Order: sequence, then C-alpha cells, then structure tokens
Amino acid sequence: MRSASPSLGTEAAVAALLNGPLDPEREFVAGGATFGELYAMASWLRAAVADPTDRGVVCLAVDDRATIAAALLASLAGGPVLLLPYAFSRQALAGMQRATGFTTAFTDTDTSKDFPPGTEVIQPQGGKAGQALHHFSAISDEELLRLYTGGSTGSPQLWSKTGTNIFAEALFLAHHFGVSPQDRIVATISPYHIYGLLYSVVLPLVSGATVLPGTPAFPDEISQTLQDQQATVLISVPAHYRALQGRATLYPTLRLAFSSAGMLDSQDNAEFCRHHRAGIVEVYGSTETGGIALRNRSRGEAGFTPYPTVDWMISAQRLHIRSSYLSPDLQRDAEDFFVTGDWVEPCAPAGFQLQGRADSITKVAGKRVDLEEISVLIKQQPAVVDCVVLALAEAGCREHRIVALVEGQAVDTEAIRRALAARFESYALPRAIKVVRRLPIKANGKYDRAAMIRLFEP
Repeated sequence: MRSASPSLGTEAAVAALLNGPLDPEREFVAGGATFGELYAMASWLRAAVADPTDRGVVCLAVDDRATIAAALLASLAGGPVLLLPYAFSRQALAGMQRATGFTTAFTDTDTSKDFPPGTEVIQPQGGKAGQALHHFSAISDEELLRLYTGGSTGSPQLWSKTGTNIFAEALFLAHHFGVSPQDRIVATISPYHIYGLLYSVVLPLVSGATVLPGTPAFPDEISQTLQDQQATVLISVPAHYRALQGRATLYPTLRLAFSSAGMLDSQDNAEFCRHHRAGIVEVYGSTETGGIALRNRSRGEAGFTPYPTVDWMISAQRLHIRSSYLSPDLQRDAEDFFVTGDWVEPCAPAGFQLQGRADSITKVAGKRVDLEEISVLIKQQPAVVDCVVLALAEAGCREHRIVALVEGQAVDTEAIRRALAARFESYALPRAIKVVRRLPIKANGKYDRAAMIRLFEP
C-alpha cells in the first residue's frame, strides 16, 4: 500500500475561506465580478435562505462562475445544499425535483429555466462591500452540493460532495501546481461538470487566480481566447485538444494545460506538446471519487501517479483508494478504502497503468456508457447465442474502445449495428463486432477475458 502525505492545515484553510478575500479589488472573472463582490454576494445568498434548522436543497441554475463560487461559499457557511443540474429541460428539472425535493432555485437575469410549478426563483444580488462570512463556521464535513455524472446510456447518477471533498482537492491543486493570483484560467468545459467546477470555479477561488468569462468551444474561439487574454492555464477536454490539432499556434503565456473527462489520444497529445513544452497534465478521477492521479506524457510518464493526498493499493488487479475527496455516498471497506471499477497494473516508479474496466460502466467522450445494456440488446438479435461487450484501454489511457464479441452462427453484424444505432448514441456504439463460434471460457467455466482481448489485438 502507498500512503498519502498528511494534508496539513486543510481544515484551517477551508475555514479561513470564510474570512474574506485577500485582495477584494482583484477580478475573479476577467471583466466581471471582483473577489470583494463575490464575497458580498455570498453573504447575501447566505442570508436569503437562512434556516439553521433545515438547510434544504436549492437548485443552482446560473451561468456566471462568480455566482456559482458565491453560492458555494454560502453553502460552506451553513447555507443550503446546492443541486447542480445535468440539464435544464422541463422534464429533467421535474425529475431532479422528485429526486431531491428542491423547492427553491437560484438563477440569473440572463437565464430562462423551465422550473416545476411552485418553485421559488431567487436572483442572486450583491451585498454591501466588505461583507464577509467570518461569523459563520465552515461546515466542511457536511454536504455541500449534489451533482450528476456526465450521463450514460441509462439515467445520470446523483452524487453528494462535502465541503472537504471539493475545497480540499482545490487547495491541493493550487499548492501542487503553484496556481496564484498571477494566473489567468481559460476553461472549455462547463462548471456543471465536476472537472469544470473544480478547475474553473473552486481553484481560482482558493488561489486568487482570475478565470476568463465564457466557455469557448470552437477551435478558433479557444485559440483566440488563449492569445487575446494571455492565458496561463487551460482547462480542456480531449475533444477540444483534437480540434486544436493542426494549429501550429504557440501560446507564449500558457504554462499549464489540463485534460480530463475522457481519453486523450496520444497523437493529439504529441501535437500539442510539439508547441508547448509544459505538455498536458491528464487527470484521472471521477465525480464520485474526485481526483485520483495525474500524468504528463511529455515528461515520459507512461502511467498515472496518484496524488500525494491519496492512499492507494492494488489488490487482485483492482485499484483501491482512500482520500478526503471520496463522496460520502460511496461504499467502502473496514479500512475506508473504495474499490474502483478499473483493472490496473503497477508501473515504475510509483504509479499504475489502466488496463480496462472491471464493471460494466466506462466513459467515451466524457459520457458514461453501460456495457451490460449494450450486451443485452445484442443478445436479443437473431442467431446470437451469447455476447460479451468489452472496454479496451488504448495506449494506457483512461477512456476505452468499446468492442463486442458475439457467439453464434449466421450472425448478421450489420443488423446488430442497426439495432444498436436505433437505441444508443453514436459514442456508445462498439467500434468492432467480432463473431466467434464459441466465446473463450476458462476451465472454471468463467469467461477468459485475456483470450477475448487478444482476439481484438492487431
């Protein structure tokens, strides 16, 4: 077992956040709210729904990162538990209300949301300059917010996160990467995703950095924003790094680039690194576990190195982790370890390589895909006797290639593809379907996973 280094002063640092900003005049959002205005809004929000006997749940439906940060501070100071929606359609909001019971929503003047009837809608306002939250105690070990996974072939799953889960990780990232008030952050991912929330809202809040407004998504837009705003930190996803490929543009002020929410293709990584020596820091983790490990292939790191704040071990090829970032909803063993859904192998000097998923859930393009659901549909097709759907790791990356091994004779693979396409999104479709007379079976009667993987090797 590898043990984490002690997280010195985390509790005190989280509590100190309520004392107010070190530089109230500094911009939190470039061209938008200052840190002082952010804290004033947090005080207003804390007072707007103050009920010490019942914190309740408030749906947070705003676009502005400063307002999201203010709401997080208000929740940390004993305000309401925040719900971050996965969608804003009438059907989605109604479903989330049934799941959480929220009757109040924070929204902004530029956002029109179709809330269920009877929802009290509050538009956050600024408080008095210089207002702080220091007279409240930080409830860092209590629930701070609830948010959803990125979506799947089934329903998105709701997870709780405590103040420690969120703020302790952001404090670690700020210290580990030296993020400071001199940094200017560009994020191409929504703050309603755990990765976007941590890196483009909470990280600037705890470090004093400035985040650039908006969420650029098109290649030219991303590139122009990085240049015009003299960005020093880029928070992005594999799809956007792929879109930037072929643009031999050097962003001279950029010192850090992060990627998460899916596999970063080795070619896309290499192309970006040709122009930026700092390379891309790949983040391995999930909504429910928080961050687990990092790697930067431009430095020759083939495997992932766990955060020094994460205890970890490998047992029966499965990764076990223990950290202050784990959602309280997760089931853990007697020693407080959670068993992840990944097969891993140890690698030098002190890390691991991903070898595929041990459960039926994998991620493609940042979306959760249920492999068992795909397998069930294939088994319903004519002439199919049995089927196993696998998620194969590619070049040690976190995201996987979906393939299907089908047992039977006279199986029509094109008919299977049509049936899958009618049911699932394109990202959930197997990239390869191979038909065999019999699925590989071990002597003990279990599927021979290693033999199946070999069938899909070049």
